[in-house]
Amino acid sequence: MNTSTPSRLPFLDGLRVAAFALLIPYHVGMYYVSWDWHVKSPAASSALEPFMQLSSPWRLGLLFLIAGAACQGLFAKRGALGTLKDRSLRLLLPLIFGMVVIVTPQAYFEVATKAPDVLPGDGGYLDFWRFYLTAGKACRGNDCMVMPTWNHLWFLPYLWLYAALGALVARFASTSRELKLPAWAWLLLPAVPLALMRIFIKPLFPIEHDLVHDLYNHLQYGWLFAIGWASRTPLAQGFWAAALRLRWVALGVSLAGWAVLLVFNSHYDELKDVDGLLAAARTLRGSLTWFAIVAAAGWSQRAFTRESPWLREASKAVFCLYILHQSVIVVLSQWLKPLALPWGVEAVLLIALTAIVSGAAYLVLRRVPGLALLVGIQRTPRKATPSTPRVMGQLTTMPVTSNSTSPEA
Repeated sequence: MNTSTPSRLPFLDGLRVAAFALLIPYHVGMYYVSWDWHVKSPAASSALEPFMQLSSPWRLGLLFLIAGAACQGLFAKRGALGTLKDRSLRLLLPLIFGMVVIVTPQAYFEVATKAPDVLPGDGGYLDFWRFYLTAGKACRGNDCMVMPTWNHLWFLPYLWLYAALGALVARFASTSRELKLPAWAWLLLPAVPLALMRIFIKPLFPIEHDLVHDLYNHLQYGWLFAIGWASRTPLAQGFWAAALRLRWVALGVSLAGWAVLLVFNSHYDELKDVDGLLAAARTLRGSLTWFAIVAAAGWSQRAFTRESPWLREASKAVFCLYILHQSVIVVLSQWLKPLALPWGVEAVLLIALTAIVSGAAYLVLRRVPGLALLVGIQRTPRKATPSTPRVMGQLTTMPVTSNSTSPEA
């Protein structure tokens, strides 16, 4: 067991909350863009896609890096067995409950809007729920939904797997040696594997989110999780100082890379066969994941310099709101559809209502001990005092789903 608990990094809570601040607008945006999603607005178009692509290269990777740092803090306090027990309780129970209860409305409205003839019985929700739990598949031609499904909760089994492997490796491997690198190396070297994965692995192993057949995702997210874990040990603790120092450079490179990729993707059909250009675009796309993460890690250290009551409370709510929010979006979108509001007005209303409903649900559910655990709420022991150290990342940061079907590098 590693008994040297790293010093607290308060800006990780800020990163966690900031990531969730993007989560609801991003998933609302998925309702209005042309990319495939569970339900689609009649007004769906490509108008919002450039803004969605601003965060899509790095959003999930950042969350895995934060989760890696969180899990290392847990390991430093509780060891390998304690980490496995905690992550199983905190991740697998909400996963099972979420697949059985929380995700069902998403599946129902997806079938109801895309293949209503598949709905069982009179097409009601309860009939579908029984069908969802027992039928195995809902198919429209060769397009099948395997049920029950985890939809946006796919992050939970991935994170459990990485946490278990991380604890096992850390149990027997030493991370006491410091990896001394110049600041520029922290900006460039971790990007190299991500670029190579994008060039050589992703074309052969498309993104699946099914845990077993998802090599590309496992390699990139496992790599970022490992960096996050190592960043709370002497091995890679220099990352945070480098990110702070290079935050302007990383931000500028990220924005420039985003602009270049927008141009490439907008002319994808004409440019994809030009010698070397697709490989160059994939190199940029893979590297951009890391450059943006460095920028986020640097700027968070400027924005969140100390703990505060509001940040602590917001961090407590993040996991629960993640579990609930996508089903809330899907349900509200279908309730608002008959009003035929202008799509911009509807989108703003949908964001606001989702935040209100999810937040209200959190405030109610946190008072119900058994149910609170099933929706990812970790109750604070009554005997805890302000002097009791709190392990960074007890509340796991959650990502958004990314199933863009637009052509991209």
